[in-house]
Amino acid sequence: MMLQDEVVVITGVGPGLGSKLALRAAAEGAKVVMAARSTDVMDQVTKDVTAAGGEAVGVSCDVRKPDQVAHLVDTAVDRFGTITGLVNSAFGHPGFFDLLDTPEKAIRRSMDIILHGALNVTRAVVPHMKAAGRGSIVNIGTMTTRKPMRGEAGYAVAKAAMATATQFLALELGEHGIRANQAVLGWLDGPGVRFYLKLTAESRGVTEQDVYDEIAARNPLGRIPADEACAGAVLFLLSRLASEVTGATLDVNGGEYMPA
Repeated sequence: MMLQDEVVVITGVGPGLGSKLALRAAAEGAKVVMAARSTDVMDQVTKDVTAAGGEAVGVSCDVRKPDQVAHLVDTAVDRFGTITGLVNSAFGHPGFFDLLDTPEKAIRRSMDIILHGALNVTRAVVPHMKAAGRGSIVNIGTMTTRKPMRGEAGYAVAKAAMATATQFLALELGEHGIRANQAVLGWLDGPGVRFYLKLTAESRGVTEQDVYDEIAARNPLGRIPADEACAGAVLFLLSRLASEVTGATLDVNGGEYMPA
């Protein structure tokens, strides 16, 4: 199992990618510590992981609040002894506006969660990785930083800041055996996209399958990548299989965007 003996903290665990990451990480042998403001999904994931013979715990945590982040990290260390992996996937979307029409308060909130929240958790986790002599940080990015889509500007700006932070973390933490990488995800066939398909189909008077097919046709694989499938790329970056990979960006979008 690729994550045997790893202790992995995952933020932003909801019904989409976060829960799939937690389930797959546990299946690959990791001890999983989940963080989200709501505990409903985490409670179910914990039950599922335990039933499968794994170990997981969920902690109510707003990554913008240092005291709650400290509690998250303390829980991980008290329960499992150390921390060797971190996935920063907590996010807040400011709404679908052009950039200059996006309320300033909404942009600041996204920055607080996506960038500053990730730095809060990373800052708290790194001392434990240093003590362990190794660690892997994976920040979740978005394809809209590479292929701009109208209405995503406020969200993309925050994710772009995280992308730059990832490179500096890789540069600064490498001497401690800690890697930092980014997985840039595109369309994810999960609850959020399914809701989008429904709304778009209703507004245009077409079927949800019609909308799905339009999106899927944008990439060579001819499908919208599923949450669970995309989780595998994140787990690779977390694992020792990627021991020589740091400061890298891995595009996970079915080929819709291909960097030069």
